[in-house]
Amino acid sequence: MKGATNLSNGSEFGQALKTVRLAKDITQEKFDAVSNRTYVSALERGLKQPTLQKIDELAGVLGVHPLSLLTLCYLKRPSAASVEKTLHAIQTELQELLLSRDG
Repeated sequence: MKGATNLSNGSEFGQALKTVRLAKDITQEKFDAVSNRTYVSALERGLKQPTLQKIDELAGVLGVHPLSLLTLCYLKRPSAASVEKTLHAIQTELQELLLSRDG
């Protein structure tokens, strides 16, 4: 997974946002405290890209960790196996980074 990105057209975040929003039965209007419906719609259609701060705020409304949204962006076909494989790769990379920093 090192250095590999699987983003294709920039709409992955919007797709992930919409997937989680619909799974949690949350309307676009529920984001009013952090954003307007027009912006959320533009995100979901891939017309806009959020900042890290905005991702954090959106995740808060959804009740998920921001990394859950970002991880979904990189899963071509979300499944238990692909989630496990991706999380294992991330865990391994983070451990290697921490070990090299401490070593």
